[in-house]
Order: sequence, then structure tokens, then C-alpha cells
Amino acid sequence: MVWLPIPPEEIDGLPDTLEYAHWDGGPDFPTDPARCAFYCVPYMKKPEVCARPLPAMTNLRVVQTLTAGIDHIKPALADLAPGVRLCNARGVHNASTAELALTLVLASLRGIPDFVRSQDAGEWRSGFRPALADKSVLIVGYGAIGSAIEDRLVPFECERVTRVARSPRTTERGPVHPIDELPRLLPEADVVILVTPLTEATRGLAGAEFLARMKDGALLVNVARGAVVDTKALLSEVESGRLRAALDVTDPEPLPAGHPLWHAPGVLITPHVGGPSSAFLPRAKRLLRDQLNRFARGESLAHLVATTG
Repeated sequence: MVWLPIPPEEIDGLPDTLEYAHWDGGPDFPTDPARCAFYCVPYMKKPEVCARPLPAMTNLRVVQTLTAGIDHIKPALADLAPGVRLCNARGVHNASTAELALTLVLASLRGIPDFVRSQDAGEWRSGFRPALADKSVLIVGYGAIGSAIEDRLVPFECERVTRVARSPRTTERGPVHPIDELPRLLPEADVVILVTPLTEATRGLAGAEFLARMKDGALLVNVARGAVVDTKALLSEVESGRLRAALDVTDPEPLPAGHPLWHAPGVLITPHVGGPSSAFLPRAKRLLRDQLNRFARGESLAHLVATTG
């Protein structure tokens, strides 16, 4: 038995040797959870909703997310039997998140929020704005999405794109620096894009010391997780006018009404919309088709990130 958040009849090529049920986080379960062997977590639902059937899934073998990050579901797996595999959706959000990262960079640099406010007020306010051309960009978290962001930066004539990941390596485009080189690299960047997973090592990564090393006038873009940035430290920098920020994720999230980030100078906020776009559904369907065919044939699953026990 497979539980899917997308109606199975809408996914072409699913193996007919498996039985399917559709559940997208509603109050009623479609079948007895104990029958479920492969559970695809509902997309964009609260962690407590996603975790609700897990205690009753006594025959579970695979948990599949439709997100690259797993921090919303991984804690709920602690009480499952040993051997349950957790797979993420690496690749599903590359295009959509990379598009938004580039959108945030361009909108922030070219002052689009100010122009929208002027349009709302019916006022013609021109001005000189920085371009992305000739800027130095630092990508922190150079995985699949980080690479997709660089793909989209190529036509914009950046002076330099610098890559940082947990471990050093070499790519066709150049070296990927280890994260411990950030203190040296941050002062050289005009734009810093965060696209790291949220782990204990990256929680609060962009704290007071990190931000202090960024050059005056630099732009911080966060399309990772809100908790990768120390909100208090960021507020101090943007309120002083020394840094600017474009945030698709915040800490806390959702950002409550009245929070000072809403009206901080030089801050652009989008409500965690890096993944949900028209690019999501066809890529999610392809991922599920591939994974379930592997599962039905007893093959190794793609994007395995953890195993319980």
C-alpha cells in the first residue's frame, strides 16, 4: 500500500503491482495506516499533520518527502521501527527555487519594491540602481539548487561566482570551497545567497560574526531555511543601513504581524514560495513514478538521506 498526496490516477507510469491511496493531510485516513508501506508526505502541510499517521504505520518501509529539506519530518521518525528509509525530493525544486533566488537578487538590486510602492501611490520616482552585472556572488550551500542558481547567473555578466559547501570539491565551473573558508570569502561578495539545508551545523550560520564580515552595502538572500539566519543579528545590520536582505524564509515562520522584519529598511520578503510554482507538479510526479518503480522492483531508492534505527 502506497499513500500519495497527489491522486495516483494523475501520475502516469506508476507500477500496477502496488496498491495506492490518496491522502493530502485531511482529517480522515483513506485506509488503515498499518497497511501503508510507502508514505509520501503531504506537501506544504504543517509538521504535525505530516506526522499524524506515522505512529499507526507499523509496516512502513519508506517515507518520501516532496521537499529537499527534511527538518519538518525527520524528528517524527524517531519512534519508528528500525530500517525505515527516508528519501527527499532532491531535484524537484531546483528550477523553481533557483528562479526565485534570481528574482530576489534582481528585484532587490534594481529597487522593484520601491517602484511598486510608487506605482500604488501613482508617483513617478526614477533613480540610479545597482545592476547584477559586474557583481561578485557567493553561493553558500552548493548542491543541486546552488548549481541551478549559478546556471541562471551565467548570462548576467557577474564578475565572479564563488561556491561554498560543507566539503571542498572541483566542478566544471571551478572549485567549491569548504564552509570554514567563509570568513575569508564573505568580505569579497556583493551578493550572498544562502541555500544550505537546516542542520545543527547550519542553524544560525548567518549570525552576527558572519554578517559583520559581509561588505558594506552587500545583499543577503535566503532561500534555505529561516533558522539559518540569526534574525536579531540581521535586524541590527539592516536597520543600520549597512546591509540589505531578500528573504523567502524567516525565523519565526510564518512571520507574525508587527514583526520588525516586515518594515525593516532594505528588506524584501516573500512567504516561502521558492518551491510552490507551476514547475513543482510535473517534477514531483516524475520523482514519484521513478521511486515507486524502483520500490516495486526491489531496487535501491534515489535520494536516500536517512534510515531509522
